[in-house]
Amino acid sequence: MSQSYDRGTVEDFGRWRSFSAGMWAWIFHKFTGWVLIGYLFTHIAVLSTATTGPEVYETTIQGLESLAVVRLLEVGLLAVAVFHILNGVRLLMVDLGVGLEAQDKSFYASLIITGAITVASVPTFLSGVF
Repeated sequence: MSQSYDRGTVEDFGRWRSFSAGMWAWIFHKFTGWVLIGYLFTHIAVLSTATTGPEVYETTIQGLESLAVVRLLEVGLLAVAVFHILNGVRLLMVDLGVGLEAQDKSFYASLIITGAITVASVPTFLSGVF
């Protein structure tokens, strides 16, 4: 007979402090994947305005690009995409048996590279808005 663990009536939400780098990598990878799926639907909705005519599409794009919040969301999208790509490459290497002993270091490296690329791109994304 298997043992069961009695968690009580309230879940311990403070246990996130004991998560390892691998758990955080898994959480961030899942989160960024869902964000990218959500963006895909938004992207398709914006592109669908092209079916009504090029003028409508150009007006939609110009209207969105003039909003500062959209530009900030684009910076966030870049960060999400870069992290998801880098973490995916890290996972591929782990699956191939490369870098098994340095998984946490490669996760932290992917976070640092994502941050550097995102910060370096901010002036490009925000030019012309402010």
